[in-house]
Amino acid sequence: MAVPQHTEPAAPAVQPSPATAPAPGDGLSLEARFAAVEALMSVRLDEAAVAHEVRTAHIDTTPVDLADVITVPLTPTLQPSTPATGTPVAALLERARARMESDGWCTGALSDESGAVCLLGAIRKEAGGDRGLEADAASVVLDAIRRRFGDHVDSVPEFNDSWGSGHTPTRMLGEAASVADAQGL
Repeated sequence: MAVPQHTEPAAPAVQPSPATAPAPGDGLSLEARFAAVEALMSVRLDEAAVAHEVRTAHIDTTPVDLADVITVPLTPTLQPSTPATGTPVAALLERARARMESDGWCTGALSDESGAVCLLGAIRKEAGGDRGLEADAASVVLDAIRRRFGDHVDSVPEFNDSWGSGHTPTRMLGEAASVADAQGL
């Protein structure tokens, strides 16, 4: 049997011509062009989703039970914050920072009627009557303030009262705690 010399090429697969987005010069408004592009993208995404389904239909998968995967509690438990510092002054300054964050910040007084505190008020409340520890902590805070803002700052209350919010004074308590810890105070 003889094999024919001329074979007919296979017919190319007929693919629909891809839709195109409207061109800027076609007289459509910007909103109409956006709507047309959105419709075009929706069609393309739908086609891609179907193609993906067809290509992966033969893959056997088993559903994953999230109870087997998640091993931590879904709601976090509240743990008391412990100061990361080991020195007395640094621990006092960390507690003062936490108090200022929780009670709020004020100016012009050690504390106001709502319980908000200034820098020295937070230190005094957390010192628990230990005036020596309170003085050491205030000295470290003033040192940290002068390192950051210059020697023109005369006192901790002056620095506290020069701000419109408690963000910077609270941050300075944290920085002073780091300084105290580094100095072993």
